[in-house]
Amino acid sequence: MKPWNHGRAALALAACLLPATQVQAAGGRTLGELEFTPCVLRSAGLPRPTEAQCTTLAVPQNPAEPGGRHIELALAWIPVDGPAEPDPVLLLAGGPGQSAREAYPAVAAAFADIVRSRHLLLLDQRGTGGSNPLHCPDEELDESLFGAEPLTPGRIAELAARCRDALAERADLRFYTTTEAVHDLEQLRRAVGAERLNLVGVSYGTRVGQQYAATHPERVRTLLLDGLVPNSLVLGQEHARNLQEVLEVHFRRCREVPACMAALGDPAARLEAVAARLQGGGREAVRYRDPTSGEWREEVPSYDHLAGVLRMYAYSPVTAAALPLIVAQADRGDYAGLLAMARMMSRDLGSQMATGMHNSVICSEDADELVAAPGDEDTLLGARLVEFMQAQCGAWPRGARPEGFRSPLRGEFPVLLVSGEFDPVTPPRYGDEVASHLSHARHLVLPGQGHSLLGTGCMPKLAAQFIERADALELDASCIHRLAAPPPFSGLHGWEP
Repeated sequence: MKPWNHGRAALALAACLLPATQVQAAGGRTLGELEFTPCVLRSAGLPRPTEAQCTTLAVPQNPAEPGGRHIELALAWIPVDGPAEPDPVLLLAGGPGQSAREAYPAVAAAFADIVRSRHLLLLDQRGTGGSNPLHCPDEELDESLFGAEPLTPGRIAELAARCRDALAERADLRFYTTTEAVHDLEQLRRAVGAERLNLVGVSYGTRVGQQYAATHPERVRTLLLDGLVPNSLVLGQEHARNLQEVLEVHFRRCREVPACMAALGDPAARLEAVAARLQGGGREAVRYRDPTSGEWREEVPSYDHLAGVLRMYAYSPVTAAALPLIVAQADRGDYAGLLAMARMMSRDLGSQMATGMHNSVICSEDADELVAAPGDEDTLLGARLVEFMQAQCGAWPRGARPEGFRSPLRGEFPVLLVSGEFDPVTPPRYGDEVASHLSHARHLVLPGQGHSLLGTGCMPKLAAQFIERADALELDASCIHRLAAPPPFSGLHGWEP
């Protein structure tokens, strides 16, 4: 990364200004009016924790009633060693329902250059992580993902109602939406004494970033959005079609590789056969080894296992490379690999996502516009996802979606947009849509890549350079063209050498 282009004078000025707001205290530090103490951040499955400074920020549950009930938001700070630039970076996590503090250790390497000159703030959005988390009971979450019997809208509504009742005692579920999150971010900016922020949003976090930038454009120095959710998008509306298009790409890639085609046959045809058998039911329990605990388990393979694995493992090109193999194994009657992948996915999702917060966002901001699209019945997910979300939201309290929420973001601040060529949930056309309304935006599409790309290839360097220079148009992004998706697996040992 090149040296700061505003020279030593700016550094000297920062060194003079920051001691007033960044003070080393006994056992902790102070930033603005907030006092922090040392803490450790951990991500599930990662052996190496991240050292940080932690505190809480009290905000009104209902911003329209500042004198009413308050909730505590969990905040972590990755401080710069020495003088720092005055405008910190703020990571906006995805989901909806993911904790920024819990997500960070897995992507810390992507911020290594950024945190050399700017403080990084990790605020758990209300309803996630340590910010009055809205988790549904774990056993119900696990049951709702996969079971021997097919899921129905009625069962989904029943689970949502039970979760709603369990959370109602400590949360007014109408006030855990993007709109309240934007209010919280502004309270945080004021509390740390920053004039402007550099926002980094991933997936759903791109919606939060756009809504904050639309509400407080003068407070945004740069906006980096990874895996775009346009303001016009009804979350969940296009999931079935987007996934189907990417699966067809991965299956075509297998057909184009002689070793894959010879070993596995046509994955699309095999998927059609497997789906028909699983939808017919009547299958016996299969014994398989739990990939996390190593214990033997027994489960009846279902269509939910198949759809869930293909949907979530398509997010990354590495895991997507194994999908033709998993489909071929299932078509041969070997469901052990499918069940093991489903078990691992179920556990990961249950630990990372706050389902109640997810429901509050979707049901308040999208549910009234959700409609099963014509043609979805021919996709893997069909209309089921939309039907399930409608059933879920029928039992969930709804907040208000502000006027202008669907309007495209406009502004003069620098914007860098990042998409993956094979992203199954936020395809590149979403980034093109967002960029078309911004005068200082650049959209990078990473070849062969999937969803959530800040740590991919040269993106950490490009992200740091963008935040440093506040100019996306002058970035030399030629390095992204060295990226490519791995070949599809032709067997259990991966692809051919």
